[in-house]
Amino acid sequence: MSGNGGAPGSIDFIVDTKNLYKEEIITDFKIATIRKLSPVNLDGSVDQSRETIFIGSTQLGTPQGPIPMQAKLEASSLEEAMNVFPKAMEVETQRVVESFRRMQQQQEQQKKAKDSRIIIPGMQ
Repeated sequence: MSGNGGAPGSIDFIVDTKNLYKEEIITDFKIATIRKLSPVNLDGSVDQSRETIFIGSTQLGTPQGPIPMQAKLEASSLEEAMNVFPKAMEVETQRVVESFRRMQQQQEQQKKAKDSRIIIPGMQ
């Protein structure tokens, strides 16, 4: 089975019927959105052989606009997912901030390298 990248003619539209999940969205309409992904069989019945997955998401407001954040929540129930949500979002926030810092440092280094080129008269 091929991936879904590449040219439109090479996209694999075959559904993985052994990896189906039913999705529920739980939100507090303030900061937290939790996606509960329950494993199901092809007939829609609950697949007891696989674990339920919880994904937490939120947004950080910035002057440039909102930054969406998402993290898998290590939980086996909705209550546990709500309890681990704050820490998971703190960790994800730190990861995003560090990623932006690295990007900024790379941009500054590229600018310094560009600005420090020696210009010789008559050369371009």
